Amino acid sequence: MKIGISTCLLGEKVRYDGGHKLDRYLRDILGKYVSYVPVCPETESGLPTPREAMRLVGPEDNPRLVTIKTNIDHTLRLKTWAKEKLDQLEKQDLSGFVFKSKSPSSGMERVKIYNEKGNPAPKGRGIFAGMFIDRFPLTPVEEDGRLNDPMLRENFITRIFVFNRWRELSGKKFNSAALVDFHTRHKLLVMAHDVEAYRQLGRMVARAGEFSRELAEEYATRLMSALRRSSTVKKNTNVLQHVMGYFKKQLTRDEKQELLEVIKSYADHEVPIIVPVTLLNHYVRKYGQPYLKDQVYLNPHPRELKLRNHV
Repeated sequence: MKIGISTCLLGEKVRYDGGHKLDRYLRDILGKYVSYVPVCPETESGLPTPREAMRLVGPEDNPRLVTIKTNIDHTLRLKTWAKEKLDQLEKQDLSGFVFKSKSPSSGMERVKIYNEKGNPAPKGRGIFAGMFIDRFPLTPVEEDGRLNDPMLRENFITRIFVFNRWRELSGKKFNSAALVDFHTRHKLLVMAHDVEAYRQLGRMVARAGEFSRELAEEYATRLMSALRRSSTVKKNTNVLQHVMGYFKKQLTRDEKQELLEVIKSYADHEVPIIVPVTLLNHYVRKYGQPYLKDQVYLNPHPRELKLRNHV
C-alpha cells in the first residue's frame, strides 16, 4: 500500500532551515505496513536547502507563496511543478497522504494567511496540499500534528486500509457481485461512523443489479465521506450490541453476561474497545459465525498498530 508523505516527516533534512521533522510513529511503526512516497514541494520545485522562509499572502481563496524578508513570489514556480507532480502521483495509486502541518506548501488546513497589513488568519491550505486534495478528493489525507490524537490516528489509518481495498477491487473485474461483497464486509464499520450513510449505502447496493461505473463512484464517494466522521464510544457501543445479536442462540447464559459486562465497561469508558472486540472475535471463532468472520469492523487494521488500545 503506497502512502504519500511530506519528506521531512521521514527524517530527511529538506526544511527551509536545513532541518527535518522526523515522526517516529510514521517512519518506524506505520512504516512497517505501508510504502511511502516522499514529496517535498519546495525542494522538488527547485528551491535550495536551507532557504529563506516563506508564507502565504493575500486572499484566502487564492493566496500567494512569498518569501518573508525579500518578498519573492514563488507561487507560479510551485504550482507549475505541482501540476506535473500530481500527474506522476496519479500513476502511483496512493491510498493516502500525510502532510506537514502549518507548512505554506504542505499544510492541510489552518495554515496562516497574511493580509495586506501583515496580520495572519489560520484559514488556509498549503499550495501543494490544496491542489492534491482538489485533484484526489477521495484519497484519505491527514497531517502530522493531528495524528498525535489517538482517535484521529485510528480514523485515518482505518480509512487508508479501506481505500486501499477499494482501489484493489476497482482494479480487478468489477461487477455487481463484487460491490455487494465489498459492502457486506464493511457494513458494520460504516455503521460505527455514520448510521445514515450505512442506510444510504445499503440502498445503493440494492441497485447493484443496475451496476455501472457511475454507481461505483457514487458509492465510493459516500463511503469515504462517511468514514471521515469519527467513530465514538456511543456509536461503537451500538455496533457491539448489534454484533452480540448474532450470537443470541449460541452463547451460554454466562457468556452473554460476560459480554454484556464487557460492553458496558467500554461504554462507561473503563476499558478500551479492543477488550469487547477481542471477546467477540473469540466467539466468532468458537461458534464459526460466517457473516461476522469477514466483517472488517472486527479487524480493520493490523493489531500490532495498537490503534484500539486507548480509552
